[in-house]
Amino acid sequence: MHSVGTVLALAVLATVVATFARRWRIPAPSLLVVAGLAVALLPGTPRIEISPEIIGLVVLPPLLYASAEEMSWRELRAVWKPVGVLAIGLVLASAAAVSAVAVWLTPLSWQMAFVLGAVLASTDPVAVTALGRRLSLPPKVQVLVQAESLFNDATSLVLVRVAAGIAVASAAADWGAAGGQFLLLAGGGTLIGAAVAGMITLIRRRTENPVLETVIALVTPYAAYLLAEAAHTSGVTSCVVAGVVLGGRGDRLTNARIRLQLHAVYGTVVFLLESVVFSLIGLALPAEVRALADGDRAWPLYALAIAGTLITVRLLWIAPLSAVVQRKGAVNRMNWRIPVVLTWAGTRGVMPLAAALSIPEITKDGTALADRPLVLVLTTSVVVVTLVVQGFTLAPVVRRSGIALEPADTEREEAEARSRLAHAGLARLEELAELEAVPDIVLDRLRRGPNARLDDAHERLAGPNGTAVAAESAALVYRQLRRDLIAVETVELQRLYDGHRISDTTRRRLQRSLDLEEARLADA
Repeated sequence: MHSVGTVLALAVLATVVATFARRWRIPAPSLLVVAGLAVALLPGTPRIEISPEIIGLVVLPPLLYASAEEMSWRELRAVWKPVGVLAIGLVLASAAAVSAVAVWLTPLSWQMAFVLGAVLASTDPVAVTALGRRLSLPPKVQVLVQAESLFNDATSLVLVRVAAGIAVASAAADWGAAGGQFLLLAGGGTLIGAAVAGMITLIRRRTENPVLETVIALVTPYAAYLLAEAAHTSGVTSCVVAGVVLGGRGDRLTNARIRLQLHAVYGTVVFLLESVVFSLIGLALPAEVRALADGDRAWPLYALAIAGTLITVRLLWIAPLSAVVQRKGAVNRMNWRIPVVLTWAGTRGVMPLAAALSIPEITKDGTALADRPLVLVLTTSVVVVTLVVQGFTLAPVVRRSGIALEPADTEREEAEARSRLAHAGLARLEELAELEAVPDIVLDRLRRGPNARLDDAHERLAGPNGTAVAAESAALVYRQLRRDLIAVETVELQRLYDGHRISDTTRRRLQRSLDLEEARLADA
């Protein structure tokens, strides 16, 4: 990307397309890729070259961190075994299968075929999270897909480094060293991510400045990523671990006003970065195709074959794993709908593209690395195929599977949770009433509902028998007691979640409702 004007034009285009995608209820990543591809094919469109530094250092950290923050720690603990199997075993199987198909079908050497397999072996957390937001998947299924895409990158990155080293140096694979490198990348990234999360927790607990809190939140993913990369470990893993740890503690680190501000700011940043990066994928493909040699013109066939291989291997791997899990759960009849949804949700996206761009351009003897342009084209085209084909059809597949949560179910769960919160608040009010330390008029107003407007409280408290001073004093008491009730309801909300009575989605929605009310009380 050569100019500021191009960057701004791309940002405007991506934002407009993403906005219409949300309005039309179309998966934004899929529509953005199509829009970018259409714009790139227009006459006069400048050539777009994606810098690996921009993807790796600017775009990936906040998107990975935001995806990890959305993950439920409780559901993650429940699915960590299948996640581990998929994050290691499926990545290795996918890399082997793609390498074999590429050697057999394409003109790639076995070294570059291995590179291609390593690059495309893992699913993409950014794409999976962006596509999954609009689906009503059961919590464990959603977390399984999301956690796999977040934690399989360490395996894939090790494979990419090993494969690139073989291609550049024309040396044999040292699998013993690869195993040690995996432990260094994953283990070191985990430790650094946890350390960064601990440090940020200490800082944020001692900070109440909204601007400083926002800056800290924006800097956190970059700090986790850069510190891990500087230590030659996995910046991706570090960023993910920091996001998971801090995401589970976010409600206890700051007050309601700051949480609402952080939610708005981070939502804006993620929306803009996702919009731009998925547009870039479509924009970059035509320029990469034009750089191919004449003998590589069958690349569409290669790309379709490789995409089909990835889907097939994923289904063959997930189906028996799902059967084992369901058998352990004492399920009498095998449910094949979940493996199909899990298979179709395994899209590729930004991470494979960043890995492909990181492949060196020259070998150790100074010559150009053969077949690198074809690897880039195949990586980008497979990403486009998965985002478009699987992205546009994922919602219908989920609906046809019948595993999606019905709106009535989620509404019932939220209604029951709200009822329990109200009972907890009323119980606290009865305790205050027994102390006879609170005016009856304030207690009556508080009993009418937690969402009462403060201006309505002023009008009702300033009755014909009261003075303006008394009304102001009663309003102050009302605000103080309502904050106390919100604190009680927050504790009850966490208790419901810890007791597996509500899902993480419901907990976040109700917590946001409480935060909005608390912020309104502070503004009054």
